[in-house]
Amino acid sequence: MEDIYVVGHKSPDTDSVASAIVYAGIKGYKAAVAGELNPETVFVLSKFGVKTPEIFANAEGKKVILVDHNETSQMADDKSEVVGVVDHHKLSMSVSKPISVRVEPVGATATIVAGMYMDEVKANPAWAGLLLSAILSDTVIFKSPTTTEEDRVMAVTLADVCGIKDPVAYGIEMKKVNASIVGKDIRSVIGADFKDFEMGGKKVGIGAVEVVDMSEVAARKGEILSRLTELKGDGYEMVIFAATDIINEGSELFFAGDKALIEKAFGVQIGDSASVYIKGLMSRKKQIVPPLEEAYKNI
Repeated sequence: MEDIYVVGHKSPDTDSVASAIVYAGIKGYKAAVAGELNPETVFVLSKFGVKTPEIFANAEGKKVILVDHNETSQMADDKSEVVGVVDHHKLSMSVSKPISVRVEPVGATATIVAGMYMDEVKANPAWAGLLLSAILSDTVIFKSPTTTEEDRVMAVTLADVCGIKDPVAYGIEMKKVNASIVGKDIRSVIGADFKDFEMGGKKVGIGAVEVVDMSEVAARKGEILSRLTELKGDGYEMVIFAATDIINEGSELFFAGDKALIEKAFGVQIGDSASVYIKGLMSRKKQIVPPLEEAYKNI
């Protein structure tokens, strides 16, 4: 039987990694990751005693099931053969032949995987722990506007299976592992969760980080903007970095690109700055990408 790999996007996060591990384990496939793991995901795997999947050095020609993404620009290797998709983002890809696709409007891919294979997950507390962690991570502990009732209900069920008595407290513990940028190289801070998009035929890059102390971000504004300018020179029309305050629920958007487009997309006035704080902005998928795409359509 030919190997099938289950893999998330090029900037692995807890949802993409956990969903790949559990889906592959249930189906008898091989889990893989498309890059180095962030500290939060490392913490989660260690907590539930799960080994890190192999890193795809070369996926060309291999059969893959994509989890937590379907944009070609976010794939480990666009020369691999996609045979399936399990995702909670809008469907953006096209394929030359029929494949299995499961896309649902929920807060995390883990919610979909858990719903598809609940009997198997209930029999494996480690899998339940991984999927719970992924839901808490992607919904920002249920604060993101992408959160659905299905995510909340699924989290309660999974917490019971894996023995987490207080999911919110665990979510905060998990988030704090990844929430400080003090002492970190600014390239790794911006690149850790960075995704490419095509908008109006233009290449747009959007990075994101979640923090509990926004003063850490303010202290490095110059470094952030300098790095975004460097990235823009690599063929991007626009580069954005969203620093999300998970305590006070808002984000500072830093950008290199057309300020007027940012103002139009988000209904803000920026002045002479290259950043703007937007209260209530918690989700790249739901609150950054759609208005930007709309703005690019109307240029």
